[in-house]
Amino acid sequence: MGAGHAHKLYRRGHSRVHALPPHTKLAATFAFVIVVVSTPREAMWAFALYAVLLAVVAHQARVPAPFLLKRLLIEVPFVAFAVLMPFVAEGERVDVLGMSLSVNGLWGAWNVLAKGTLGVAASVLLASTTELRELLLGLQRLKLPPLLVQIASFMIRYGDVIADEMRRMRIARESRGFEASGVKHWGVLAKSAGALFIRSYERGERVHLAMISRGYAGSMPVIDEVTASRAQWSYALALPSAALAVCLLGWTL
Repeated sequence: MGAGHAHKLYRRGHSRVHALPPHTKLAATFAFVIVVVSTPREAMWAFALYAVLLAVVAHQARVPAPFLLKRLLIEVPFVAFAVLMPFVAEGERVDVLGMSLSVNGLWGAWNVLAKGTLGVAASVLLASTTELRELLLGLQRLKLPPLLVQIASFMIRYGDVIADEMRRMRIARESRGFEASGVKHWGVLAKSAGALFIRSYERGERVHLAMISRGYAGSMPVIDEVTASRAQWSYALALPSAALAVCLLGWTL
């Protein structure tokens, strides 16, 4: 089972983080995110410590800061939502730079920004140090439902194929003088989307029949059996363990 190619988030390296079995990194990332989400929003110092922990992991994985920060731009929509919260939330209000802002909204914005940024950063570090094929093997090792793993595998395999089909259709339209410049052209784009759906569906049927003819019975064979030693589990879980200690301290203070 494999993805067939490396994704754009992956950064090749030979660090200890790269060498960890994928299921240990998946478990560690999930546990870290749970701990971050469970931390009270008032413990602002705790989120600073979480950021330091992630910086240590990035240093161990040899992932440079520009590489990480560039990929954090994916959370821009959440930042926009957080910025609006102090203006639209109700409750006690406070004047900041001549603007009347909601106190609850300010706390809510901080909560979204801090926890969202840390969660996205942890996910980016996971993707930066783990190939897609290994991620799928890790999900399978963690006993995720096989059907979901297979759906993710095919999505990764054929995402680029569908994108290339869209590119060829766009080139074909432009070679005939088509240029989408208004509502009147939406009909053509809708027909293109329908044609793309039909082509994708037919391709999926052909692939499925080809798999059945080769003995597919509902599950993909596992060629590489991924295992992890106790030392590897301890190294991977060091991040969520340290974060848990910070979280418990945040609740007690």
